[in-house]
Amino acid sequence: MSTTPDSGQSALPEDPTPAAPAAAPEAGSDKLDRGVLAIAAVVVIGAIMSILDVTVVSVAIPTLQRDFGVELTTIQWIATGYTLALATVIPLTAWAGDRFGTKRIYMISIALFVTGSVLAGLAWDITSLLVFRVLQGLGGGMLMPVGMTILTRAAGPHRVGRVMSIIGVPMLLGPICGPILGGWLVDSFSWRWIFFINLPIGVIGLLLAARILPRDGKGIAGKLDLLGLALLSPGLALLIYGFAEYGSQHGFGHAQVIAPMAVGAVLLVGFVWHALRTPQPLIDLRLFANKVFSASIVTMILMILAVFGGMLLLPIYLQTVRFESALDTGLLLAPQGIGAMLAMPIAGQLADRTGVGRIVPVGLAIIAGSFWWLTGLQADTSYWHLGIALFVMGVGMGFTMMPTFTGALQTLRRRSIANASTTLNITQQVGASIGTALMTVILYVIATNKLTEAFGPAAGAGSSPAGLAALPPEVQAQILGIQATAFGQTFWWALAFVAVAFVVALVLLPKRKPEPLEEDDATDTGAPVMMH
Repeated sequence: MSTTPDSGQSALPEDPTPAAPAAAPEAGSDKLDRGVLAIAAVVVIGAIMSILDVTVVSVAIPTLQRDFGVELTTIQWIATGYTLALATVIPLTAWAGDRFGTKRIYMISIALFVTGSVLAGLAWDITSLLVFRVLQGLGGGMLMPVGMTILTRAAGPHRVGRVMSIIGVPMLLGPICGPILGGWLVDSFSWRWIFFINLPIGVIGLLLAARILPRDGKGIAGKLDLLGLALLSPGLALLIYGFAEYGSQHGFGHAQVIAPMAVGAVLLVGFVWHALRTPQPLIDLRLFANKVFSASIVTMILMILAVFGGMLLLPIYLQTVRFESALDTGLLLAPQGIGAMLAMPIAGQLADRTGVGRIVPVGLAIIAGSFWWLTGLQADTSYWHLGIALFVMGVGMGFTMMPTFTGALQTLRRRSIANASTTLNITQQVGASIGTALMTVILYVIATNKLTEAFGPAAGAGSSPAGLAALPPEVQAQILGIQATAFGQTFWWALAFVAVAFVVALVLLPKRKPEPLEEDDATDTGAPVMMH
């Protein structure tokens, strides 16, 4: 199970509009008063919905594939479409909060998320489910950034650290509780309840938000880069869609693969051209002039490609090769969340004391070790060994994710932080989208080729649960062994991405913590800052 794919959404959009204070704390007091704690409770409800949704759905992928009768390369869009929607809406959050008020946007976000959840639970075919998942993502993408803005305003800058510790609770518990909750709902009720469960939580969140959140006025909204949005979002979606079609079309030489990838690439090139020539682009590409920021982005993308893509595979392995129930799958995935929960606080303290170049490579090396072990997956791999590998992977992620995020921002001036944070959030979600599509296609191609080599063109009939059950036991065992080997070989690709990320982090990330930058009136383009 992947940890906190939505944790990267905690960007704090700049909003000059003062919020009505929840209470009047004593000046300089670090204590969180009752009013701030009440606001924190409302924000945590939204965070729980957003974070749990990603982790809950992952264990239901095999069930959804079976019930809708579709290929793995199609069902993976349940995850890919959601994260793409998250990436699309993140840059709109700050503008929408300024334009309409953060309380209103927060309540609209909950309503969108809950509406998408209920509709997803009522989905009648795979197309309707994918559409409603995108609607969910449009609401979920705004929940964390807007909620963090509301809470930070209420607490004040001197209490942001305590506020972050509150928001960190669902981020740490989500990867542990989500798979278990999702497995229990799928096994005891139906996959539809992984979406319906958001309805009572959302209704409570809406009622509390209406009653507790401070009313804020509308600020001066900056100009929204509509052209950038029109180029970037469809470009990414088409590029990833074309790549995902590679598996179902059995190669790149098909119009269904080439056409969307070509159009998507043209749109992305157009976005780069536009972003470098507009004063307020959707993503400020000038920030990439900062070598540390660029190195952090590259490290983050490669790590997320491997981890988020690879972690979609394990629930599928456990349910299709080992025939575990959804609940047992969730329990077996829990060690990764536990490892991350233990490592993240330690990594956060280290990132405040030393350069991230001393922390991130260690975390990546730990992740690489766990992936190296997973390359040897077999149909009878010991669950003790699997649990240890997942725990180790969680520890590695704890030492990698947030320190990389921190390192990217440490060498930028304050005026660039909001823009850079948005860029990092979008990068994280896009990386997760590409990773799930990429690893799914790699697994599909490897498994298909191996089964075809062993059994001929008709091998696909034995890859479904019904077809497999009709085969003799010795043939079943052979097919399951081939499928397990395909999972292991797919993790070699994940290992390769992490290895490249390790080299980038080791060479380019700073080994010492940079000194605080002084603000000046010069235009900040994210130019490189000398490290000491």
